[in-house]
Amino acid sequence: MSDELQHKLFKTISEHPQINQRELSKILGISLGKANYCLKALIEKGWVKAQNFKNNKNKLSYAYLLTPSGIEQKASVTIRYLKRKMEEYDQLKAAVKELKKEVATEEIA
Repeated sequence: MSDELQHKLFKTISEHPQINQRELSKILGISLGKANYCLKALIEKGWVKAQNFKNNKNKLSYAYLLTPSGIEQKASVTIRYLKRKMEEYDQLKAAVKELKKEVATEEIA
């Protein structure tokens, strides 16, 4: 699972703990099966805990909660993801600068 997907999963779960897998898949732009697979992977690693709602008539409802190690992993993934995005941003800035030079040179000629 990529850092980008992990970051989006952690962020969405922490902001919407009562989200269902169908809604999660729509927000993340992934299939329902992939959302299920990713959630199971996070649960198996101990980073997310699925808890049944008590006093709820719909017994299929869960709350997805980040565990303490999940919170640490979220911070770690966020830092790696941010670093990669900043590198991409710097590369894009350099490419735009070069393209502007190229356009300016062609306009003069």
